Amino acid sequence: MAHSNHIADPGAGGTYSAPAKVLIVDDSVVARSVIGRMIEGTRNFVVAGAVSDARAALSYLARHDVDIILLDIEMPGIDGLTALPDLLAAGKGARVLIVSSSAEEGAAASVQALALGAADTLVKPGVGAFGGRFADVLEEKLSRLMDAPPESHAPMANLPAPVVSDDFDIVAIGASTGGIHALSQLLRNIPQSFQVPILVTQHLPPSFMSFFAAQLAVLGSRPCEVATDCMRIRPGRIIVAPGTAHMRVVRMSEGAAIRLSEEKVSSGCMPSVDPMFESVAEVFGARALGIVLSGMGRDGSEGAHNLIAAGARIVVQDRASSVVWGMPGAVANAGCATAVLPPDEIGRIVASRRRPF
Repeated sequence: MAHSNHIADPGAGGTYSAPAKVLIVDDSVVARSVIGRMIEGTRNFVVAGAVSDARAALSYLARHDVDIILLDIEMPGIDGLTALPDLLAAGKGARVLIVSSSAEEGAAASVQALALGAADTLVKPGVGAFGGRFADVLEEKLSRLMDAPPESHAPMANLPAPVVSDDFDIVAIGASTGGIHALSQLLRNIPQSFQVPILVTQHLPPSFMSFFAAQLAVLGSRPCEVATDCMRIRPGRIIVAPGTAHMRVVRMSEGAAIRLSEEKVSSGCMPSVDPMFESVAEVFGARALGIVLSGMGRDGSEGAHNLIAAGARIVVQDRASSVVWGMPGAVANAGCATAVLPPDEIGRIVASRRRPF
């Protein structure tokens, strides 16, 4: 893996290790120069290289390891989105931050980049508009990408690997940074005939949600809607939490429905995975399957306890395939994970409609 120089959170009492190595891929000489100076002005990052196009980036990565790749989208020759899968493979675990004027909130290019495996996006200002605020946001995003939760040796749930015939009536998925790519891998392994409803709480700004839902509909080969208050939960559909409210589940005279809420939660996230998990545990009990994919922080870990107490099962994404193993790691280290697997294998478990034992 390339990114071995993990940076701990100094606010949590950690210390910084060797600076993380950054490769800048941008056809603008000015952008490469300005962004390079910003990175060199930080304590925790260094510019390993700066190249003008995707081919030069691939050539550089064939000879050097880096931790983070800053990638522009609009470049001559091979554009950033087209090059992204090859850069991820050549980067051997390096995380990709899209830095582009095309990365506005809600832009199709942003969600496509995240679905293809980019870890995050950042809008690049015009030439001459690079300011102190951009430098601060850039450093913050770089630090988050290199965030690594401390290793824990807390026991995992001591459950055997075989599956049993007990199925489930709902799938509830929580995700954050790196989660869109993981979702795409998961959904590709679920056939169109699969009729169990799927709920998704993904940390995204509100402006992304409509395109995100459209993207999931294509990836999942099934209708996908952004949740509205009192929306019925119907078979064969995906419902995603809006960016402005938590998505809860309530019983109805026939079936279940969505209720939106805006209360503060301990994670500070909006929307938060915890209210979704807690309410799914109340309504579906043991006949629920919870899934936690790549993401920063601990959102979902409290609700995971509710699911386990209700007899449900939880599968979390493994560390190796996660952009950030914060959310799945918090659940696993608390002993609430029934299984720890890469997203494609999680998708196959869902498709089988058999929960891990």
